[in-house]
Amino acid sequence: MSAPPRVLTVAGSDSGGGAGIQADLKTMLALGVHGMSVVTAVTAQNSLGVQGAWELPVEAVRAQYRSVVDDIGVQAVKTGMLASAELVAAVAELIAGTDAPVVVDPVGVSKHGDPLLAASALDSVRTKLLPVATVATPNLDEVTQLTGVRVESEGGMREAAAALLGYGPRWALIKGGHLTGDAVDLLTDGSEEHWLRAPRHDNRHTHGTGCTLASAIASQLAKGRSVPEAVAAAKEYVTGAIAAGYALGGGIGPVDHGWTFRSPEG
Repeated sequence: MSAPPRVLTVAGSDSGGGAGIQADLKTMLALGVHGMSVVTAVTAQNSLGVQGAWELPVEAVRAQYRSVVDDIGVQAVKTGMLASAELVAAVAELIAGTDAPVVVDPVGVSKHGDPLLAASALDSVRTKLLPVATVATPNLDEVTQLTGVRVESEGGMREAAAALLGYGPRWALIKGGHLTGDAVDLLTDGSEEHWLRAPRHDNRHTHGTGCTLASAIASQLAKGRSVPEAVAAAKEYVTGAIAAGYALGGGIGPVDHGWTFRSPEG
């Protein structure tokens, strides 16, 4: 039996299982690819927030990456929490030498507003990581962090995308989930535009949406889909996961990565 497509996530661990590496691997399993991981940081995290974070040494991150890529190989790479300028630079260098599409989720803060990227690392993200990205997937807060563009309506998403593309990713996916109305995202490479809309579900349990979307895009790219096809399929998957999100602990629960497996009767 042949192996499924292989996808590597380079990100932080979420001890609560809702986001980070844990969300990435669940998404990859749900979408039929073989998920692998490079842990960049360990967080103490639950439904209430992030209580602590400890980044791994650069040599540990590099060793994990080389171990996986040199033996098993990858058809796509996804990056998440990279914590520091040193880790951003090291991961960007590793990715630049890997012949596979790369989805960069420029994680800056957690769902609860906890910082997950040192302010000093922002310049490394702009100058080293974004130039090697096939698709960059910032939310509106991350767009502001990276470009200074503050998006307050759909019209501003085009300006944000242009500013982001100026740093070198092939495609920008500006996620408009923080706006009111339908959940609308803009995917563009500077010449073609794809507006993706989905109904907004009245469910506060949305922990892990960014990680899940980026991992779903990487999974679809690994299957050979084009960027617009991959993003559209990923949007459909994450919309279903948000609709099925459930309460866990005393705060914001996770999206349901396994919603595609559930029967209508549960």
